Amino acid sequence: MKDNETAKLIAIVEDDPDVAKIIEQVLGDFGFRTVWCRSAGDLLRRLRTLAPDLCIIDLGLPDMDGIEAMQRVRAQSACGILILTGRAHVSDRVMGLELGADDYMLKPFEPRELVARVRSIVRRRESVETSGHQMAEFGGWRFNLSNNRLLAPNGEEHALSTAESELLKVFVNNPNRILQREKLMGSRDLAPTDRAIDVRISRLRRKLEPDAQSPAFIKTVYGAGYLFLAAVTWSGEAG
Repeated sequence: MKDNETAKLIAIVEDDPDVAKIIEQVLGDFGFRTVWCRSAGDLLRRLRTLAPDLCIIDLGLPDMDGIEAMQRVRAQSACGILILTGRAHVSDRVMGLELGADDYMLKPFEPRELVARVRSIVRRRESVETSGHQMAEFGGWRFNLSNNRLLAPNGEEHALSTAESELLKVFVNNPNRILQREKLMGSRDLAPTDRAIDVRISRLRRKLEPDAQSPAFIKTVYGAGYLFLAAVTWSGEAG
């Protein structure tokens, strides 16, 4: 159990009080601080003064579609995002991942699995923030691992989600090497039918590649994995 100074803050965006109470209780039992927001508007107002480490967002919110809420959170915060939804449609889950969510869970959920996924996202976020090398440069791009910012050669700045940053971190630390999908997913168990990594690759390509159909950096090696084709240099400045 962590003290309140170091415990991670989780924002729960859920309009069902009973579900919210279960989430608050189980996360509290495992040392997390929580704040409950009944609506997307409530969360967006609180983000002006709160800096949660992770937001758990229900897709079925009363005042705003959860996908839109997630996009607005992502636009103003680098926090982790976990989608919690009763929607079983694959398209909803894929759209959530494409738009910047780090993971998703379906209702009804197993409380311990929820905790495990929250911990996984928070750990990934911390690993990006505490990397010894803070700035990676490749092909005119600059990637700041301390704040998830990606600076294009033309000076345009992109904010990456935690999942995108984790993926790019693996690539810049392993340039010119074929990486299996399992390696790119980190510690998460990967089923043969799990296409989450491919969705994340697609998201990252759209930001990095002028022509995503003919990528210059992230190459697909069919039957083997992916290759990050770039010369990477490092510096310790925060940028």
